[in-house]
Amino acid sequence: MDILVCVKHVPETAEADIKIDSTGKTIEKAGLVFDINEWDDYAVEEAVRIKEKLGGTVTVITVGSEDANSTLRKCLARGADKAIRLSDPKFEGSDSYAIAKILHKAIKDLPFDLIFTGAQAGDDGYAMVGPILAQLLGIPHATMVKKIELKNGVARVNRELEGGLEEIVEVKLPAVLTIQTGINEPRYVSIMGIRKAMKKEIKVLGMTELGLSENEVGEAGSWIKIEKLYVPPVEKQAEFLDGTPEEIAAKIAEILKARGLV
Repeated sequence: MDILVCVKHVPETAEADIKIDSTGKTIEKAGLVFDINEWDDYAVEEAVRIKEKLGGTVTVITVGSEDANSTLRKCLARGADKAIRLSDPKFEGSDSYAIAKILHKAIKDLPFDLIFTGAQAGDDGYAMVGPILAQLLGIPHATMVKKIELKNGVARVNRELEGGLEEIVEVKLPAVLTIQTGINEPRYVSIMGIRKAMKKEIKVLGMTELGLSENEVGEAGSWIKIEKLYVPPVEKQAEFLDGTPEEIAAKIAEILKARGLV
């Protein structure tokens, strides 16, 4: 079972003080801590578990600068066998569609039975790379996967739906699966694993090696272009209304009328 896992090197922003940079189109990254995308972490763990059970190989692949090597080495330390980084200055500004095209060029000639991506990325949240990549490769896909059973060339998967519901679908291999958090418990990286990972090669491919043109990547090759990022303005604090139910209802009606909502 040969599995490819697409991973992303993203900033941890949950507790950081985020500022918009001078271009107004991205955030200031200086001082931010970067790590593997949360959803991709589960995807790597699931791939390694399948390899341990059924044999085969796990290859991790990312689109990013040299800084992304730390994420790839973390994946290698977890049990991945190979790592590929797709890097070129012209890739800057690529949206999900352009990223999927870059990945497609690198993946289409590789042997694989499964391709995993995270359900979404923690920085943009588009959740589109997996389905677009499947379409470019001409293979089936399933999203928001919480459980995988493999048998006779078919993946039987549980998909998370809205409202706490799940559905079970069968997907013929090869296929792309986008992995949801909670499918497993990612293992800790051992010191021995880190040492072994530092000795492994990370293959780097640029635009020329991938056979891509400038109009296929970056903003020129994207469907979505960011015009402006901004911090939402702080609204007024909540107002608590006192009185009887009738008095409160009357005050609410007055507020709605004053704001032109009724």
